Amino acid sequence: MPPSSAPVVLCAGIAVQDIVFRVERFPQPGGKSMANDFVVVSGGCAVNAAIAVARLGGRARYSGPLGDPGDPISNQLVAAMAREGIDTRAVVRVEGATAPVSGIMIDASGERMIATYRDRRIEGARPPDPEQLVADIAVLLADNRFPDYVRPICEAARRRGLPIVLDADRPTTADDPLFRIPTHVIFSGECLRGTTGIDDLSAGLQRMASRTAAFLAVSDGANPVRYVAGGEVRTMPVFGVETVDTLAAGDVFHAGIALALAEGRDELSAMRFGAAAAGLKCTRFGGSTGAPTRSELDAFLRRHS
Repeated sequence: MPPSSAPVVLCAGIAVQDIVFRVERFPQPGGKSMANDFVVVSGGCAVNAAIAVARLGGRARYSGPLGDPGDPISNQLVAAMAREGIDTRAVVRVEGATAPVSGIMIDASGERMIATYRDRRIEGARPPDPEQLVADIAVLLADNRFPDYVRPICEAARRRGLPIVLDADRPTTADDPLFRIPTHVIFSGECLRGTTGIDDLSAGLQRMASRTAAFLAVSDGANPVRYVAGGEVRTMPVFGVETVDTLAAGDVFHAGIALALAEGRDELSAMRFGAAAAGLKCTRFGGSTGAPTRSELDAFLRRHS
């Protein structure tokens, strides 16, 4: 367990049970493929991030909608988070609903294909007391998979003057009001392209810079991270690793950024910390189970100093 002096990072957003198959290559449409490995793990942007925060030495809390108290998958997700040391008291259970589930295949290069089922009743959930949720946290990390759920939490955190990192994972519109609330918006490449309609990530960031005062960055897999500083788009190299599994890597990247900001690092140092955590995760199969510990990350950074 992290010490009581460790910063509290609230991770708000989606929880999913991931059913993961490791294959040599993806099957062609209508075809079949034998799996070399198989795991069932906790997933979803916010849950993956909470697991990473806990392993990296922060005090992680999760808030998001899950299924009915009688739903076994929701209960499994809550129990798995508890085993990781994540505070789950802010989970909202939706009567009659079931938890989201993803079927995932990961090929020999580490790339993945994902199909997700989500009970639409979960989308109507709202946090009961946003002000209380952010009362004692250091940083809020929210994903935009359930924007109506996380927005009041983001607004409450903004009123307290807290750092708010938005994991922009779901493509939306460039004028989405959620982008104006956080202090930091970190896009996936897929989300930025889908949101702006611009293939070039640097141009996409410049488009978004006119719509929010937040610090902006975008991850791009093994390519450098792009970010806006001084009105210009700059780049930060990521770490070269032997990729086994990219599932949850982006969420670990966001978790590292959020925890590093909570510990007082500047944006560039925080992104390097997050990129190192994500790189280590990519060397391991199993989605969120590959998130590194703090000692592993510190050793990795020493080797790459």
